[in-house]
Amino acid sequence: MKKWIPIASGLLAGFVAATISFADFSTKTNTEAASSTKSNAEKVYVPFGEKDDYYLFASGGHSGQMFIYGVPSMRKIRTIPVFSQDSATGYGFDEHSKKLMGGYTWGDLHHPAFSETKGDYDGKWMFATDVGNSRAAVVDLKTFTTKDIIKVPNTAGPHCAAFVTENTEYMFLPTRFAVPLGQKYESLDDYSAKYRGVMSAVTFDEKNVKLNIGYQVALPPWSYDLSDAGKKGSADWAVMTTYNTEESTTTMEINASQADRDYIVLFNWKELEKMVKEGKYEEVDGQKMIFPEKQKGGIYLVPVAKSPHGVDVTPDGKYFIASGKLAPAMTVFSFEKAFKAVENKDFAGERNGIPILNYESVMEREVNPENALGPLHTQFDDKGMAYTTMFISSEIVKWDPKTGKTLDRVPVQYSPGHSVSAEGDTVAPDGKWLIALNKIAKDTYLSVGPSHPESMQLIDISGKMKVIMSAPVDPEPHYAQMIKADKIKTINVYPKDTKNKDAVYKQSETKIVRKGNEVHVYGIAMRSRFIFDAKSKRPDVIEVNQGDHVFIHLTNIDFDEDITHGFAINSYDLNMEVQPGQTNTMEFTADKAGTFPLYCTNFCSALHQEMNGYFLVKPKN
Repeated sequence: MKKWIPIASGLLAGFVAATISFADFSTKTNTEAASSTKSNAEKVYVPFGEKDDYYLFASGGHSGQMFIYGVPSMRKIRTIPVFSQDSATGYGFDEHSKKLMGGYTWGDLHHPAFSETKGDYDGKWMFATDVGNSRAAVVDLKTFTTKDIIKVPNTAGPHCAAFVTENTEYMFLPTRFAVPLGQKYESLDDYSAKYRGVMSAVTFDEKNVKLNIGYQVALPPWSYDLSDAGKKGSADWAVMTTYNTEESTTTMEINASQADRDYIVLFNWKELEKMVKEGKYEEVDGQKMIFPEKQKGGIYLVPVAKSPHGVDVTPDGKYFIASGKLAPAMTVFSFEKAFKAVENKDFAGERNGIPILNYESVMEREVNPENALGPLHTQFDDKGMAYTTMFISSEIVKWDPKTGKTLDRVPVQYSPGHSVSAEGDTVAPDGKWLIALNKIAKDTYLSVGPSHPESMQLIDISGKMKVIMSAPVDPEPHYAQMIKADKIKTINVYPKDTKNKDAVYKQSETKIVRKGNEVHVYGIAMRSRFIFDAKSKRPDVIEVNQGDHVFIHLTNIDFDEDITHGFAINSYDLNMEVQPGQTNTMEFTADKAGTFPLYCTNFCSALHQEMNGYFLVKPKN
């Protein structure tokens, strides 16, 4: 028995020593502790049956589409066609989306923006703008489909958009290119006198799902680049960057960079709204247009380092940060100081009839991280720290807006334009992830020829910044927003719409109706057949005469999640999609006589190959 005493004492002493040496008495939660010890692969791994924590909505640039990813897995889960045709979904071929497209076949989708309530993403709507053809769109997040598009008159390329106000009162669309009002012909020799850079205030009628133009502002003929809305105490205000205040008309890379300073346009949208209500506007091309040189107040200029790109409002709404692009510095401006300068008329003259606030009176600090070049855009974390993309030095720099102190930096591959952090444009960012949207990906992926994919790099910002994943992406990741997944409430199937005269939900109700040379088909799609006329000898055949004007109204009566059908007519260049419960319409003229197979384009069942029929067109003679 005595032999055990020293042995047990030794083991106990060893256990106590080991506990003191290696045990973690910090207040970390189990989740935090586990997360900190995960490998990069484990941090982005989402097991089968589990879902990502965030949706990432990324602009598809000149594809005209919106790309949806899950974060942190970075798995692409959907492409939403917005401004361009998409044969995969029949977008731009069916009647609804064809009308939305307004005759255009492509778009250049830039900055997406979620609808907001009290400065927070509410998960209901997504807005986007088309720089290529000057349009704006809204996407319904219940179905991830585009619901409305408007053409914006008097503008050319709303690059400086979209940004929404704190409760989605407005979506503002400042424009990249100055053009004459009405976009009529004017000589470039008259550029300063007759060209304008118009900003549009777009409203959204949520009940009727319609976009409208509230009013427009005829700003000077400069290029408006990026923008942001105020938050909390600055919620009635907004800011946007300008360049080419030189008003150059050629060789822009030289002539638009002559001045040492350009401007941030600071405006109070409620004051502009009040002007419109008081009739202080002119009718231009059917729009209510405010001319700042005639209607004083509400718009001011803040001098900033030449050719700025991004301007971003801090989550607390106290500061706005401009990124210099051609100057190696970010400038922090104070809203409070700007309001005081406006109140005291602390101006340094006017430009194009708009007061210029004294730079020294508004500027809080200039921030110049060592050897960091080409600052473009800033996002924020849950502690208010700033993360700025450096295009030229290819890195993300983390810094403190209240002190200007550089806190961390990480290289990315290569040339990041924008970045997006989780809930980054809200009053309450999450502080978990940041994604660098890189313009160039040389040597990163398998070669696909001279043109390489672009890339998005996922960065863990919960501690010291670390790039943990790189995902190739189609052109072009101009901008993105990241939202908590549980904020978006999608539907599983379209509900029955008994008021829709084009919808049929029973086989017995299917029919083909002729009115002169107009033929209406009221059909259904179901696994695994089409029925256009249940009483017909061949219910899956449509027969018309050459020259008939044909409407095919098709309802998917498979009220079953993920059972989508397609409908295409061979050699007629037609295809559309009908999602579960949805009714869609295709309209065309049967101008080619002959025999044309029709079939389901969206794989739907084991008998998908058998889901076909014929479209027969009798010749005229």
